[in-house]
Amino acid sequence: MSYLSIFIAAIFVNNIVLSQFLGICPFLGVSKKTSTALGMGLAVMFVMTLSSIVTYLIYHNFIIKYGLEFMTTVVFILVIASLVQIVEIILRKVSPALYQALGIFLPLITTNCAVLGIALLTVQKNMGLTQSIAYSLANAMGFTLAIVLFAGMRERLAKSKLPQALQGTPIALITAGLLSMAFMGFSGVGN
Repeated sequence: MSYLSIFIAAIFVNNIVLSQFLGICPFLGVSKKTSTALGMGLAVMFVMTLSSIVTYLIYHNFIIKYGLEFMTTVVFILVIASLVQIVEIILRKVSPALYQALGIFLPLITTNCAVLGIALLTVQKNMGLTQSIAYSLANAMGFTLAIVLFAGMRERLAKSKLPQALQGTPIALITAGLLSMAFMGFSGVGN
């Protein structure tokens, strides 16, 4: 699988949020403002790529070596939780405004199923290290694209007059569904 096809498939065709439905919690929770959504997307990009590298190395140099495949999910969760704590410390020192803007959602990256899902998928698909890095980076870019697009739509919808029954979560879910359907149009591109 070429790196270009990995990126096109992960960002557009098999978008982690809009096609595989992983990472829905931060997708819906942090997507009210474009700036916050972009910050969350970049934080997920960093954590997802770094965790993919670390989990790949641990899986191939420790888990397989000692026959501990049954511990894969638990080990990956611990690695991701540790990496999120590191990112949280760095953000607190480097960008306090972004740290405050993300609030409770930064620790939620720990439980973001998209991050764990990509780490597990790279192992299940038997990818090499460079393919794993490309795959995780591309999926993180797809996550960022989806959450920023969705945030932009939600910002515009907040300024629109909507029936009271559709305000808030109902219109957000309808918009997410329509965005997901729009991305389905890319399904013929990867073939």
